[in-house]
Order: sequence, then C-alpha cells, then structure tokens
Amino acid sequence: MKTKPISRLKGTGGRQLHVPLKTARGRRVSSQRWLQRQLNDPYVIKAKLMGYRSRAAFKLLEINERFDFLKPGMNVVDIGAAPGGWSQVVVGIVNPEKSGSKIIAVDLQEIEPMPFVEIEQMDFMDEGSDTKMIEMLGGKQADIVLSDMAASSTGHAKTDHIKIMVLANLAFDFAEKVLAPEGVFVAKVLQGGTESELLKRLKESFKIVKHVKPPSSRKDSSEMYVFASGFKK
Repeated sequence: MKTKPISRLKGTGGRQLHVPLKTARGRRVSSQRWLQRQLNDPYVIKAKLMGYRSRAAFKLLEINERFDFLKPGMNVVDIGAAPGGWSQVVVGIVNPEKSGSKIIAVDLQEIEPMPFVEIEQMDFMDEGSDTKMIEMLGGKQADIVLSDMAASSTGHAKTDHIKIMVLANLAFDFAEKVLAPEGVFVAKVLQGGTESELLKRLKESFKIVKHVKPPSSRKDSSEMYVFASGFKK
C-alpha cells in the first residue's frame, strides 16, 4: 500500500455528520460512549476510506512525518501489531517487494495475513518469544523496532501506567538485542511520572530521545510515544 503525506489526509470530502447509535439496548453506558466515539471519529472514517486496518495507522504516519525515519529497504519489527495498521504503513514505505527487507509483526491477538509481512501470534512476555523473533529476522539486524503494546485498562491510572511502562521496557530489552547501529525505537507510553527509568536507559543508548503525541492520538488520552534514534551499539 502506497502511503500519502498527512497533509493530504485531512478532510473526508464533505462536512462530517454526527452518526447516532441505532440502538443502545443491552449495552453498558461505557460501551455506548465508545461506540458513539468510534462512529464519529474522523480518523476511523479515514482509515476505512484508505483501507487501513485501524486508526492507529495515522499515529505512525504522523510520527514518521515529524521524524522521517522510515526508509525503503529497512528491516522492521512491529510488536503489539494487531490488527496490523502500523505494518501496513511500514510496507507502503520500506517497499519490501523490491528491497527484500524483513517486516515482522507479532501480537497476542490474531493478525490477518498481510503481503510481505511475517506474522506470528504469540505472547511477547512469554519466555523464548525474543528468540523466536530473532529467528524470524533470519540473521538480519532490525533498523527499527516499533511497540504499540498496551495492557488491558484497569480504570486505575497509576496501575495502567505501570503496566504499560513494563511493556515499553520489555520492548526496549528486545530492541537492544536486535537493533543495528543508528537504529530507531518507538514505543507507546503513558504520561504519569514513572518514565524516568526508561528515559534514562534510552538516553544512554541513543543519540536522540524525544516524546511525541501524534495529532491522531485522542486529546483526552494520556497516551504518547517515545522516539529514540541513533542507536549506539
């Protein structure tokens, strides 16, 4: 899939109308709110129009528009990849069909097959998962490791923050094993005050470390991403 600059994605060809739920019967209030938001989310609508599997594709497009790190021929590992929106973006830019680059996508949930992407359904936290992913790389180093992993929300902000930071640190543990010199690491985190340990590790291992909140990340969410480039291996 060929990707387009974000500047061309704004607007969906007309004024967005509010779409009501057909029925709320049998649904909890929280479920009703989520469905209402999905129905009227412009990024959800754009994702459907452009054939992306999720609105999350725009987050990666926007991060790349800012830092311009995805290049043709790169080997990329996508952790927490389901349903595959980020991998779609990667395929469109690195062009594995011509370059022969490796794109690996893993998730606890099933991911529908995707051309030029090697997919594995597994728990990233299981023992031996890193070995499996290294085998999938086929002896190649990764130029980029992406992590959009997130644990199920508990509704308790501090607990949710700790859980996602554990995942981000584990993703970096893996990245340290496979990244090529000058490689890039991108991971989802939550604002909350305990990022210091991860940031310290990243600053010791990369030349550039930045926080970024893509425009497509919902304003009412504490979600953001850490971007690190120039791996000093």
